[in-house]
Amino acid sequence: MGYNFFDIKEVKQSFDKKLNEFIYSLGTSIGEGKDISFADNDITYMLKLQHDRIVEKGLEIEYEVYPREKEYKPFIAGSNWKDSHYESVVCFKQCGVKRSIKRDGKRLYKDNRKSVLYETMTDVLTGSHPDNDTFCCPNCGAVSTIAELQNGCPYCRTKYKMDDLFPKVTGYYFRDDVAPAGSENKIGMIVSMVICTVFLFFTASFAKLFTFSFDNIPGFIGGMIWIALLSPVFGVVSGYFTYSFFLLFRLFAVAISTSSKMGTAGSRSKFESRMKKISPEFSFEYFTSKAISLIKTAVYSKDEKELLFFKGEALDSEMKDIIDMNYGGALGVGKIKEENGIVTVNANAFFDVLYAKGDKVFLKHQIFETTFQRRTDIPVNFNFSMTRISCPSCGISYDATKNKYCPGCGNEYEIISDDWALVDVKLK
Repeated sequence: MGYNFFDIKEVKQSFDKKLNEFIYSLGTSIGEGKDISFADNDITYMLKLQHDRIVEKGLEIEYEVYPREKEYKPFIAGSNWKDSHYESVVCFKQCGVKRSIKRDGKRLYKDNRKSVLYETMTDVLTGSHPDNDTFCCPNCGAVSTIAELQNGCPYCRTKYKMDDLFPKVTGYYFRDDVAPAGSENKIGMIVSMVICTVFLFFTASFAKLFTFSFDNIPGFIGGMIWIALLSPVFGVVSGYFTYSFFLLFRLFAVAISTSSKMGTAGSRSKFESRMKKISPEFSFEYFTSKAISLIKTAVYSKDEKELLFFKGEALDSEMKDIIDMNYGGALGVGKIKEENGIVTVNANAFFDVLYAKGDKVFLKHQIFETTFQRRTDIPVNFNFSMTRISCPSCGISYDATKNKYCPGCGNEYEIISDDWALVDVKLK
């Protein structure tokens, strides 16, 4: 895992293509229930639950993600981490998100948020895929091994190249962006200069009218000419400073509104200094990505207690009114405890949540108090998925999001033995 803030690298073309396809597919997945074939199975399942929640509420959502730059710019590669088979990298790009919520043709909510989109891409390290890893066929949903899919899906006969399966998106979220994109910055500056020029011209012109005299018409005309000539000059200068002060004010306003997240600043070092003593493969990015996925899936589910990875009490009924939730870019790690080979992590997760109650749809900044657990003696597997479990008792593969118990032998699968489990989540 590493960072490089000065050597900015664009992602390779094969990554960039799928990252951009994800942008344009996300809206139809949430709004129409369509699958994103190269998305992680857990993301696909979570998006299906979200779509079902929207339909259940009798709502229609128009959800559009769009690039904010007029000129095409590829994704930038950020932090990365790896296990024995796979490598994951966080990629980001300035994007906007438009949402429009309707019921029976009546619009209940609309927004357009300027954001930075973060997508996590996972790929194999060597180019030779682990043959025994299981994968959910993007076409028919059947679970097979990678080796079986190399010769085509044994159920629907769809043929796949390995680059159709990897790389794949294993996480995503949007973060509100204070800084304007290049074209937005130019437009904002020009608009500010024009407004200041017009304001100065009319202000000076009205002031000149009060001094108008028929005895000095040439002087009045000369004054108006000077006003017309100098207004653009002073308008450009004052417009530049006005726009700069506006950006500075907006930065302070956002800082104040997000001040509650400041307590999360040391979470990365706290988590990794503790967890890497247990295993060098633990990373804060992987934990964050998994936490986002588990929380959203639990919230969107009809009955969270049927989920394999959920071990807690029933969620607050208020969460059943959530129709969209975006990670707010902050996860505050609290107490970390290791006991009997199980590590327990308490964390506050910040989300921007869209609620639908009756005929009202509204946005709310929400903190979720969560508790996660995991065994400490099992290596991290970045390709692990709830939707493709291999039973340790009889070896059969099945979709554990729909059934905690193996359909072959009836044994309950213990998720904590393989990955993080969510054992508690509540609104703060």
